[in-house]
Amino acid sequence: MSENKVSRRNVLKLGAAGAAAFLGSTLLNPGSWFQRPALALTKQDVHQALGHQLHEGMKHGYDPGTVVTEGLKRAREALTQFDYGKVSRTADGRTLREYDITAFEGSVEIAKGISFPGWLYNGTIPGPTLRCTEGDLLRIRFHNASSHPHSIHFHGIHPTDMDGLEAVMPSKSFTYEFEAKPAGMQVYHCHVAPLARHIHKGLYGNFIIDPKKPRAAAKEFNMVMNGYDLDLDGENEVYTVNGYAFAYQQEPIKVKAGELVRIYLSNLTEFDPINSFHLHANYFNYYATGADPEARPYFTDTIMQCQGERGILEIVFPTPGRYMFHAHQSEFAELGWMGFFQAE
Repeated sequence: MSENKVSRRNVLKLGAAGAAAFLGSTLLNPGSWFQRPALALTKQDVHQALGHQLHEGMKHGYDPGTVVTEGLKRAREALTQFDYGKVSRTADGRTLREYDITAFEGSVEIAKGISFPGWLYNGTIPGPTLRCTEGDLLRIRFHNASSHPHSIHFHGIHPTDMDGLEAVMPSKSFTYEFEAKPAGMQVYHCHVAPLARHIHKGLYGNFIIDPKKPRAAAKEFNMVMNGYDLDLDGENEVYTVNGYAFAYQQEPIKVKAGELVRIYLSNLTEFDPINSFHLHANYFNYYATGADPEARPYFTDTIMQCQGERGILEIVFPTPGRYMFHAHQSEFAELGWMGFFQAE
C-alpha cells in the first residue's frame, strides 16, 4: 500500500477525535472522496488539517458536536421506526400485511459533511424495518427504479420462488408473497451478484417476525451494524449503527433505570468477517436469532455476529447513569461505532 494512500488504517492512527475531524475537514469537501479511488495526502497535509488533535488519540469523552444533520435525524428515527405495513384481512380471516419497497440510487449522509453514493431501499441505509407476526400473510411489492438489477432476499422460511434469487431488472417490479415464519429476528438484503457490492452499497434492513404469544413489554430499539468503503478499495473507512457515525454518542439513547430494554440487532457489515456489540457497566440477555422467547438466553456483556447474523438483546439498567456501548473491535469503535445509553 502506498504511503500516501488513505485507508481505514491510516485514519485509525488518528484516533476517534482525529478521525472525525479528518472525515469532516475541508480536505473532504462533499463529493471529493468519490471523484478518485483514493486521496493522496502527505503527512504534512494531515498534520496541518488536524493540528493538536493528531496527538489526542481516542477519548471516551469525545464530543462529536451539537449540529443535528439530516443523516443524524435518520439514524435517530431508525431506532424506533417499525413498518407494520398496510393491514387488512383475507377472505379466510388471515392477517394480510402489504409493503411497498423501491430501490434507487441516491446519496446519504453518514457523518457531518460526508455523503455516501448508495443503493437504497425506500431512500435510506439501512432500509425500513419490516415487522409482522408469525402466521401473517406478507405481500411485498418491489419496484426497481435504479439502473442496476436488484432483488430482495428475506431470511426465514418461504417458497423458493419467493427467495429473491432472480434479479428484478431496472424499471421492473415483482411481488413477494409468503407466510411470515418462523418467529424471530430476521434480515433482508439484495441477492444479486456481485453480492458484496450490492450489500455494501446499502440494500439491506431488519425484518422482525413477532411470536404469536407477545414478548414481555419493553422499550424497544432497532439497530443495524454496517460499514462504508468510501474509496472502493474493499476496506471500510467508517463504521456505524443505523447508518451514521457516532450517532448515539452525540445524543445518548434515553432509557429508564429498572425498565426492560429490548434491542433488535443485526450485522450487515461487508468486507469484515464479524462485527460485535459490547455494553459497559452492565450485562444483557442475548437470544441468538430470537426465535424462541422461552429459550435460555446467553448472559453476557459482549456478543459477535457474522454478516447476516442477528439476535435480540434484553437489558435492564440497574441505576441511573451513562452506559457506553460499542463494537469490541477497537478499530470499528474509533471509526464511528460508539454510543451511550442514558439511564434516568
